[in-house]
Amino acid sequence: MKLFTVMLKSLVLALLLTASAQATDKVDINTATAAELDRVLVNVGAAKAQAIVEYRQANGPFKSVEELALVKGIGLKTVERNRDLIGVGAGTASAARNAKAAATKPVERR
Repeated sequence: MKLFTVMLKSLVLALLLTASAQATDKVDINTATAAELDRVLVNVGAAKAQAIVEYRQANGPFKSVEELALVKGIGLKTVERNRDLIGVGAGTASAARNAKAAATKPVERR
């Protein structure tokens, strides 16, 4: 019976760790859809997520996480609460890296 209890506790712990790992998704506020923003960000529902997308379309991409507070309905507390979940231009960094790699000259074989 003790073995069963230990196995059950281990299973519960594993499930909790898996759930917390899935909850740590990052979202790029410059490319994410309203549904992605709603799913990942804390205290941001469908209406605020849509407001973020509309603000981005009207004013261009965000340059920093702090600019998210300029969106109506998003305050500094919400930005701070979600700071670890937000990325800004994560896709552009990898694109720049790929462009730099493509610009290097290939090595010719003899």
